[in-house]
Formats: sequence, structure tokens, C-alpha cells
Amino acid sequence: MIIRDMPSELRPREKLIASGKESLSDSELLALLLDTGTRDRSSLRLAEEILSFNGQGLEFLRTCTPEELMEVRGVGPAKACRILAAVELGKRISKSKVCSDRSITTAKDAADLMMERMRYHTKEHFDVILLNARGRLIAVENVSIGDLTGSMANPRESFGAAIRRSAASVIFVHNHPGGDPSPSREDVEVTRRLSDVGKLLNIPMLDHIIIGDGVFVSMKEKNYL
Repeated sequence: MIIRDMPSELRPREKLIASGKESLSDSELLALLLDTGTRDRSSLRLAEEILSFNGQGLEFLRTCTPEELMEVRGVGPAKACRILAAVELGKRISKSKVCSDRSITTAKDAADLMMERMRYHTKEHFDVILLNARGRLIAVENVSIGDLTGSMANPRESFGAAIRRSAASVIFVHNHPGGDPSPSREDVEVTRRLSDVGKLLNIPMLDHIIIGDGVFVSMKEKNYL
């Protein structure tokens, strides 16, 4: 059935306006991005085929290239670019800056701040959370981006932002692209080295958080700090 022949309350656009975006299924949201289907399939049917293309559902859209998306019959360059632009916008929204002056007092506070901006990276990102004397957020800055095998945190670069921004303390955060936040031997060594540097600079390192896929490890809670 083509969408214009559906009851108005079941059409994705009308349903979104009447009931809100949260009421739409994944395929209905994707159908709105597609806008049109093909000669023999509605945009809703095409959306369902995209989401079932390789059995990964939304994960396929998060990681695919335009060429991979265009392997689905009925998806050309325009539709592929429209979909991937929306996916990228969603990623950027999830990583957008939260307002400063937010209090960071626990490992969970730090993980909550960083989880959505770091959990989907395909490379290791090493970031630093800068805090003022009251333990409130000044900013989050990236220190380094590694390859798929890891990233080395240079002490000079790691504390450079803290010195420039007159931070009173720092929390370092990095992700494990594989999703498992279990610390490696290198993670332990980096943690201890940065802790020593922080003591010398009188900018204490409060914690080192490792972000996985929806989970995290606090190096302080593991007694590595």
C-alpha cells in the first residue's frame, strides 16, 4: 500500500504531527527521510528493507558508507546522502557541548557527561574534563585521537589545556572502540604517569574513566590511582 492510500492517522508525517516524533517506529522515521519510495514500493516499505538489509538494523545506518547504503535497491545517491546526513546530525547533537558550571563529583557524573560523545568512536579518543576549584565543569577538550590499536597520552599535551584554562583539577577520559572498558596494561601505566604529572603541576588528576559501549570503568575505583 502506498502511503497516501493509508488512513491519515497511520501516515508517518501526520502521525508525527498529531502524536509526536516519539510515537513513530524506526521505519516510519526513516520513511520520512526517504520522502518517496520506488515504483513498486512505498517509502515505508523501502525503509523496512533498509533496516533489515544486513540484520543490523539501526547499527547499519550508524556505520555504513553511501556506497553500502546504495546497495539497497531503490536507494540512490540523493536518498543515501539524506539519510547519512541525518545520522551524522544525530551524532553531533549527542556530542554537543553541555552547559558549563555542571558539577562533576563522581565517576558516574564524568561517565554520564562523556558516554554519548565517546561510546561510538571507531578510534580511541583521549579527552580531558577541566574542573574549577568548586568541582564544576569548565570545558571538555580532546587531547589526542589514536588508531584502532590505541592512543598514547602525552603528559605535556594532556595537561596543556588545564594550564591554559587555569583548571584546578582534571579527569581524563578515553574510549575503547571494541566496547569493553576493561583496563589494559597501557591504560594502567598511562594513569599512573599522568597522576604523577598532575601532582608535580599541582593540578590533581581526580580519575581516569574508560568508556565502553554503555558501560565504563573508573581507574580510581579500581585503585589504579
